[in-house]
Parts: sequence; C-alpha cells; structure tokens
Amino acid sequence: MKLVTKSLVIMAALAASLLTACSSTVDPAEAYKGETAQQIFQKGESALRDKSYSEAIKRFEALDVQYPYERNTETAQLHIIYAYYMTSDYASAEAAADRFVHAYPTSPHADYAYYMRGLSNYFQNLGVFEKLFAVDLATRDLSQVKKSYADFSQVIQLYPHSYYAPAAHQYMVYLRNMLADHELEVAQYYYGRQAYVAAADRANLVVRQFQGAPAVPKALVIMVKSYRHLHLTKAENDAMQVLQYNYPSSTYVKDALVE
Repeated sequence: MKLVTKSLVIMAALAASLLTACSSTVDPAEAYKGETAQQIFQKGESALRDKSYSEAIKRFEALDVQYPYERNTETAQLHIIYAYYMTSDYASAEAAADRFVHAYPTSPHADYAYYMRGLSNYFQNLGVFEKLFAVDLATRDLSQVKKSYADFSQVIQLYPHSYYAPAAHQYMVYLRNMLADHELEVAQYYYGRQAYVAAADRANLVVRQFQGAPAVPKALVIMVKSYRHLHLTKAENDAMQVLQYNYPSSTYVKDALVE
C-alpha cells in the first residue's frame, strides 16, 4: 500500500511539472497591454519573489516583446533564465541564457548567464525519473554534459574573478571526471569484447586527456593488458612503467599483472 501511495505521489509530481511547463501559453505581444513597462516588470519581480515562476515568465516575456528597449528588459531576461530553471524547464533556461549572452555580450551579468547555461545543459542530461533516483551519468550519452563543461569553462576563462567562478571550477572538475569515467566505460566494454586495439586506444585517450582523474590508473591497467594480448611488448612495458611510477603502492599494479 505504501508503494502504491509513493507511486501516486511521484506521478502527481510529474503531472504537475508538465502542467507548469505548458502554462505559459499567452501571446507575449498581447499580455498585460493595459499596464506600463514598469508595472509589468514590478509585478513580474513580485511573482518571482512569491515563487510564482510561470506568472513571472509570462510577465518578463511580455516586457521583452512589448518594450524591447526599456531599461529593465535586460534584468527581465536574467529573471527569465532563473524562472525557467526553477520550473525545471532546462531547455528553455538554456535557450534564454543563450539569447542573453548574444544580446548582451558585454553585460556585467553575462557571467551569470554562462553559469546558468552550464547548469541547464547539465540537468538536461537527466530524465525526469532519473532526477528522483540515483543514476550513473558515465554510462549515458554525454553530449549535454560536454556542452555544460564548455559553458563553465567560459565562466573561468572570461570571468576569472566572477562570483560564480569557484562553483564553475568545481563543476568542471566533477564533469571532467565524469567524462573520463565515460571513456573508461567504453574502453572496458571493448576489452570485454576482446577488441584490444580499440580498448587500448580508448584507454590511452583517458590517460592523455584526463590527467589526474580517478579513471586514469584503471585506464593504464587496460592499456597494459590490451598490449599484452596484442603482443606489443614495448607498449606494454611503457604503460606499466607509467603505472608503477605514478601509482607505486596501489593495487592497480597488481591488477595489471593479472589476466
């Protein structure tokens, strides 16, 4: 009975999120025509503070369409990014952030847009049910994660002193390790299928492109074993020396000696 109740709660939450995503259907060009630009903006900010994100989105989009050169329009576009993000409409949040960085490339708030685009790209890689339960992203298609990594990288490169730079750096470390794990999964798959050339190449990619990642010693083990199966003695010895030099007291050295 408890399991049924839990399932109903989850389904109700999913239905609510779908309704939220479909709620902004009013034509922005027609909405709030009886209000001034200042009224639309102020009521939008009030809706945002009250966490009425759908109403806030409608108001800020109306302001953007009806008063594109009004002084609060730039701020309204930033609010749209946040409001879409808070409704879990990550695709729209990404699109809004993308519009902002193209429309206001010199804005002092462009770092925020890049940062939010990174977060939105990351969460787009998660399905609805996968947000509720644990999931290993290393086994998934990581195209959105790669885009997210690029967005956070731009925050670091373009705005090294930004308030968002430390968080962006932490996300980059996490995503870099995730990408390394993904490549390692592929190398392990090839090794398990006895495709030793492909396994060695993919493991070599991990070692070259993701130095310092936790996946590197495991990739070196796959390289050693793959070269051994291929009877490439020099390549096997070279990989083994790198493994022994960098991880001398680890179990990985022993693993590399075991078939």
